[in-house]
Amino acid sequence: MKIGELSDRTGVSRRLLRYYEEQGLIAPSRIANNYREYTEAFVDQVVQIRGLLDIGLPTRVVKQILPCLDRPRQIHIKDATPEVLALLAGERDRMAERIRLLVRNRDAISSYLEEVVAALRDDVEPSSGGSAERGEAAQPPERGPGGRHRDEVEARD
Repeated sequence: MKIGELSDRTGVSRRLLRYYEEQGLIAPSRIANNYREYTEAFVDQVVQIRGLLDIGLPTRVVKQILPCLDRPRQIHIKDATPEVLALLAGERDRMAERIRLLVRNRDAISSYLEEVVAALRDDVEPSSGGSAERGEAAQPPERGPGGRHRDEVEARD
């Protein structure tokens, strides 16, 4: 199959497939007109590479562990060397630190949003019949062109 069909079957762009080849992750053969030719096995290999990259492994690590993987579409390491295991443990620890930082940032954003919504709710007057009286969270006013409040835009138009 040619690169376009492999791209369609795996959901990986042609550009990314060429990058995988540059990085030594895949090695298609070349036919007489110098087009790349992929066998059926490349479908599973590309899906496997994509899965490893999606979990945060860099291409240099993927390249090292690909020879240790078996069973298409499954990440299963058979007879991995101590070096590969140490490399994977280091990557796991790096991912755990990234997750910790993401959780911290998510919690900070959540706290900020809660404070802003509470402040907006406090600013809504009870007699206005606004959403705060119905127990709904206050929403920031909609903005129109130029960043002005929608009611300002309508009043000037």
